[in-house]
This record gives sequence, C-alpha cells and structure tokens, in this order.
Amino acid sequence: MTNKNQDWTGNRKSVFSSLGAKTCALSKREPTDFYATDPHALEVLLETLKQDGIVLPHKICEPACGMGHLSKVLERHGYEVDSYDLYDHGYGKTGVNFLESNLKYECFLTNPPYKYALPFVRKALENVLPSGYVVMLLKIQFLEGKERYKFFQKNPPKYVYVNSSRQNCAKNGDFEKYPTNSAVCYAWFIWQKGFSGVPIIRWIP
Repeated sequence: MTNKNQDWTGNRKSVFSSLGAKTCALSKREPTDFYATDPHALEVLLETLKQDGIVLPHKICEPACGMGHLSKVLERHGYEVDSYDLYDHGYGKTGVNFLESNLKYECFLTNPPYKYALPFVRKALENVLPSGYVVMLLKIQFLEGKERYKFFQKNPPKYVYVNSSRQNCAKNGDFEKYPTNSAVCYAWFIWQKGFSGVPIIRWIP
C-alpha cells in the first residue's frame, strides 16, 4: 500500500486535500483523484487510429492505471501493457510516482490527474524513446493557457482526436453508481517524439 498523504509531485499532504481535478472528474472530489475512464473511450480511439493507419508501438506503459480500465482494453487489442499507479486500486504495480520515475517506453498512454496533466505530458515526452508516442486523454481546454502555449510551441501534438460524444468517467471506477455523461468535452492528444509540424485535428464520432 502507498502512503495516501503523498501526491504525484512527491509532496506530503492531508488525505482530505484533493490532488486536483482528474480529466474526467465529476461531483465531489475523490481523495486520491481516482476517476476511471470509460473503456469505450479508448475502444473508439483505437478503431479510429486503425482507420487512419496510425499504429501504436506493441508495448505500452499506462503510468496512472487505476483499476486497469485502459490497460485491459489495450491487452484485448493485443498490446503488451505495463501498468503502474501511485495508489493501490487493485491493479498494476503500485507505489510508483510517474513524475519521479525513470520509466522508458516507446509509448505512454493514460488519463492523467488533470492538475498534473502538463507535468505528466512533459515527463512522458522526456522519457519516451525516440519516435515514440505519448497518448493522453485531456480536457479540450488543455489547448488553452499561457504556460501550455509556450509548451506547445516547442512540443506540438501530432494529432488531436476530439470526442464528438461526451465521455463517461466514474468516481472510484463505479460506473453503475456514476453513469451520467459529463458535460465536458475531452480529446485524445497524441505526441510523437521529434515531431515539429502542424497538429492534425480529427473528430471521433
């Protein structure tokens, strides 16, 4: 079990303090900021990538795996997945703070804690192997902000896949208790290490 007085930055804090909004956060904050992504969101992305001829590396790291909702989808599609999380939600290797790790992979794919979304992306781009991919589910508002503007000038995503339909996320992974669609628009941001062109925008039906 991990120390729940520690956040993704490695700082110690009260269990009653929130870690910041998860990209799919709904209702009152969950103390460890665990809001599971509906597996369907990744299913439709993988189908769209297939149609567009985009092939992700065979081995993928899920650095904030929660209960494994995204990892299990990837495995069903034939990917080899290493799953990690800072907290113990009963899946993957726990006690691993991605922001302090030295994990090296050809592909990182996750729905990161939103407050630390930019640090997660920076870390993934730093650690991903040459020509590798970083795939993050983020609010469409991630495109905004002066700090992110500066980041995008040097690190533009290669693709942004905007979800036309609202995506479900569930507090503590309980999709039966939290079935309501979010009013927030989410997109899959895909970086390829070394890319320096103009991002391509796609829409997922």
